[in-house]
Amino acid sequence: MKKYTNEHEWAELDGDIATVGLSDYAIKELGDITFVELPEMGQVAKKGESIAFIESVKAASDIYAPLSGEVVAVNSELDTAPELLNDDASQTWILKIKVSDSSEMDTLLDESEYKIFISAL
Repeated sequence: MKKYTNEHEWAELDGDIATVGLSDYAIKELGDITFVELPEMGQVAKKGESIAFIESVKAASDIYAPLSGEVVAVNSELDTAPELLNDDASQTWILKIKVSDSSEMDTLLDESEYKIFISAL
C-alpha cells in the first residue's frame, strides 16, 4: 500500500525496501519534467531531508526522503527519459531505500488522508 508525505512523495514498503516516487498531484503541479538528479547508490537518506532533485518547465524542486535508510536502487531510465514521470507518476519510481526504521511508515498519509490534504491546497 502506498503512503504519502506532505511534500507529495509516495512510498511503498515491501519487506525492508521502500520504493519511492512522486504523486500525480506533484507532477501535474510541476508540469513537463525535464530533468531528474538521482541520489548516489549507498547514500544515506534521512526522513524529511532532500534526497534528489527535479526540474520541470515550471519549477525546480527537491525530492524529500519519505523514510530513513540507505539508497539501494535508482531508476536510471530517468537520466535519459525524465518525462516518464509525466506518463504515469503513480507507477514510475525514482529510488529505493533499505529502510532503517519501518515504523516511520506510520507517520505517512494513507491515500484517503492524502486526498483530503491536497483538496485543501
